Amino acid sequence: MKAKSLAYEEKLETLLIQSGIDRLDVQHQQFLRHCSLEFRFTQQQLRQLSDIAVDLVMWGERPLYEIWPEIETTKLDPKQRRQRLLQLIQQHWRQLRQRPKHYPPIPVTDGQAVQRIRRIDTEKDKLALGPCPVASSRTRCCNLMTLDAVENCGFDCSYCSIQSFYHGDEVRFDRQFAQKLAKLEIDPERIYHIGTGQSSDSLMWGNHGGILDALLDFAHRHPNVILELKSKSKNINHLMKADLPPNLLCTWSLNTPTLIAHEERLTASMEDRLNAARRVADRGALVGFHFHPMIHYADWREDYGALFQQLTEQFSADEVALVSLGTLTYIKPVIRQLRTRSGFRSKILQMPMVESDGKLSYPRSIKEEMFSFAYRSLQLWHDEVFFYLCMENQRLWQPVFGFDYPSNQAFEEAMKQAYLNKIRNREKRDG
Repeated sequence: MKAKSLAYEEKLETLLIQSGIDRLDVQHQQFLRHCSLEFRFTQQQLRQLSDIAVDLVMWGERPLYEIWPEIETTKLDPKQRRQRLLQLIQQHWRQLRQRPKHYPPIPVTDGQAVQRIRRIDTEKDKLALGPCPVASSRTRCCNLMTLDAVENCGFDCSYCSIQSFYHGDEVRFDRQFAQKLAKLEIDPERIYHIGTGQSSDSLMWGNHGGILDALLDFAHRHPNVILELKSKSKNINHLMKADLPPNLLCTWSLNTPTLIAHEERLTASMEDRLNAARRVADRGALVGFHFHPMIHYADWREDYGALFQQLTEQFSADEVALVSLGTLTYIKPVIRQLRTRSGFRSKILQMPMVESDGKLSYPRSIKEEMFSFAYRSLQLWHDEVFFYLCMENQRLWQPVFGFDYPSNQAFEEAMKQAYLNKIRNREKRDG
């Protein structure tokens, strides 16, 4: 037995390193090291404990060493004690995930996000135009084409996966973007829906490098292109003095003040986003709103309800082209990345997660409840605004909207036709 103990002690440091214990503070590391000598955890078990410890700190809950259960030693053998211990800890962790989370009145921030971004001008071989990077055959997809005018985002939304795809803290601008876009061949017989808000925020950079001028000129020259700028910014200075093409959609991703304060760091406030959208609509441009992700928490119904009411009071249906609904979906690499962020404080992973079309997301019952509430709350817009679910299974459409589409192509065609009708109606009214 003593030999086995020595052998375990010799390999313990390797097990701890492989479990990701370095993500934890010194007190947590010392605690897990001490407990490992007592319980002889495997690498997988240490990884589970390390993940749970990270989550508890991230969520602002009591740390692992405070909720560590006392296990009676007389009735259980060492293996049973270890299994019972892990069972109790996992049970506590799952209970925290299952119940609606409560946000404190003042958000906890890491104090480092403002300094993390570096702007880099680069040379790229070709224009980054292609299918939506999160498109999936498992969900009902609108087949949006995405144009990466900028790579990476300067905001710090806790749930965002953009940093997983690009260059850490570098935001990259293509020096030749305007020239490449001007040379892009567009089929005049085809209707295009192109968005620029998938790889970065469409407005936060303004007209840096002539990006907005290039995009607006592109839309003017190609009336068969529906160009969508998507943002969480209030930076509309350039749009206020530019000649806006009728086929431009300016859309804002919206969330409740609670979620913006806690989970969408550095972004514009809800009021600033709505004011920006109002000013753009006053200039004659069509606007739209994305509620993606809707996030489930204790006060979600009251907070979202107030936001939906404010929307219908500030905007008429003829000004709004679209409303999209969606929620949190994760792939495992993004979850791992969130757990490795130093000093990261967020409740975003404190949620029930189930397998959902190849990813992890809320159970269907929560999604259906939130989406149905949103759609009912915006009833005044039902006849004139195009509503859709983004990155969600087609089985949700009928219970939420009362209709669905037989295929992604049918969805795409209906969306484009709705936008074109809206654009033409606005042109007739303004002409």
